[in-house]
Amino acid sequence: MPTSPATLTEARRLRDLFAAKGAQVIKADVLQPAETLLDLYGEDIRARSYVTSDPLRGEMVLRPDFTVPVVQMHMESRADPARYTYSGKVFRKQETDETRANEYVQVGYEVFDGQNPAGADAEVFAAIAEGLAGLPVRAATGDIGVLMAAVRGLRTTDGRKAALLRHIWRPGRFRALMKRFGSGQMPPARAALLAADDPFADAGPDIGLRSRKEVAARIDALRADAAAAPIASEEIALIDAILALRETAPNVLSALRDIAVDMPAIGDAVAGMDARLDAMAARGIDVANLEFEGSYGRTSLEYYDGFVFGFYAADRPDHPPVATGGRYDALTAQLGQGRAVPAVGGVIRPDLALGVRAC
Repeated sequence: MPTSPATLTEARRLRDLFAAKGAQVIKADVLQPAETLLDLYGEDIRARSYVTSDPLRGEMVLRPDFTVPVVQMHMESRADPARYTYSGKVFRKQETDETRANEYVQVGYEVFDGQNPAGADAEVFAAIAEGLAGLPVRAATGDIGVLMAAVRGLRTTDGRKAALLRHIWRPGRFRALMKRFGSGQMPPARAALLAADDPFADAGPDIGLRSRKEVAARIDALRADAAAAPIASEEIALIDAILALRETAPNVLSALRDIAVDMPAIGDAVAGMDARLDAMAARGIDVANLEFEGSYGRTSLEYYDGFVFGFYAADRPDHPPVATGGRYDALTAQLGQGRAVPAVGGVIRPDLALGVRAC
């Protein structure tokens, strides 16, 4: 059970394991300010959060995860470097599968350290792997940073790149945008709107939250997009090649080096992956057999922007991940009022770990 005595005992074991590595044990309030948190999560978590109203504090949310509150606390403390561990419940609605728990325990390990990002990635991955030692689990890895760098390197407008970056975590929408930006075509309704001499003719009274001035600015942006040249098919093919990668990490690294010849924008991200694999190998991780997927992490939390990973029951691919984690540098900048600290972390669900052990 997600909150059984056995689960709580396992949670304490994991928290103590991480504390022994120098992590400070911390707590986060169960009720968190909704306005601050919900804007930072992906659509999935926002839709599954329990929101309530407090007469003094406004909208509050039951803690859907620990990372955002931990980042807030760290950025206020201005400690650097720092390591944290925690154990406690998180709460998420389950609207389609009543067998999945809507409250369960997470145990996490978070590292804020800009001295050696590759080393910090390896440290967190190795710590989570140690917490799961002896269990029949497989690891999967990816790097959202490679895809972000590829998008930023496209020879197209800033508006198109911003749209693609915004929808990286929505694979269907991302694919549709790439297709449209590459073809130069647009939906018929949009084409008719932009062809009109006066888009506001017969529009009726102003309704909704947007002013007429804001609507006009959006129409101007659509006209500018329509006038832009299509994204080259060669660049789209390179993005597709990155997303299709699914091999052992060393083989993916070799393929990415080849892609970087034609797309130099990913060079730094590929070098970071190379350094991370070296750091992981130095910690005893079998990187030669480590799985890497070019599209991995695109349906998880939207604050990840680099290395991402998960551990899964080896013989139950239908089960949720036992542990997940990744790098979230941009999140610290959002919460740090202009100050950013490279950060990476991971969480384990002790109830799922116990379930894997019992299989």
